[in-house]
Amino acid sequence: MSEEIHRRFVEIAGGLSPVLVDALERGGPVAFRADASQPLAERLCRSVAGQQLSVKAARSIWSRVLTAAGSMPLTEFLVETNGEAIRACGLSAAKTRAMCAIAREARAGGLEAGELRDLDHAARSRRLTALWGVGQWTADMISIFYFGDEDVWPDGDVAARKTLSRLTSPRRKTVRTAARFAPYRSRLALYMWRHADAPPV
Repeated sequence: MSEEIHRRFVEIAGGLSPVLVDALERGGPVAFRADASQPLAERLCRSVAGQQLSVKAARSIWSRVLTAAGSMPLTEFLVETNGEAIRACGLSAAKTRAMCAIAREARAGGLEAGELRDLDHAARSRRLTALWGVGQWTADMISIFYFGDEDVWPDGDVAARKTLSRLTSPRRKTVRTAARFAPYRSRLALYMWRHADAPPV
């Protein structure tokens, strides 16, 4: 499947930019794997906690959150009355508020993964971004990496957007360019992230 999609991507890229063709061919097919092994609320909280942080810093903070929660279920620990203990893990007041909002929604039964999996990305995004502190970028990442939605273009992700723009044309809107790769736009983002992390040739 990955090989077939890769060939299709190279063909589409041929009508857009030889630089994009070269980038795709040099990297080869990308593997696309979703991971829903954690409860959705926990994954959402971890995503919020790690926003705008390095991977190392995000892991460190999340480890402190889990340690602070101890044997208590995370959605029970993440309540406003524990705000001081949560912030002491290295989280801002805004991130603490967002994580408590996610946990509150989970306790109320509003974050059932099975129900959200049945929605399309637009409807799922509306549900997730209705939570305080959860933006479109987080909704996109959850759709791609948790629910395995293959057709999400995360235009709010700076690395994906800038890489696609650089490999095609800065004058063309990346949303329009990405639309050419439907229904596999999530894979296009994976190609862009891999290229952004690749050492220059």
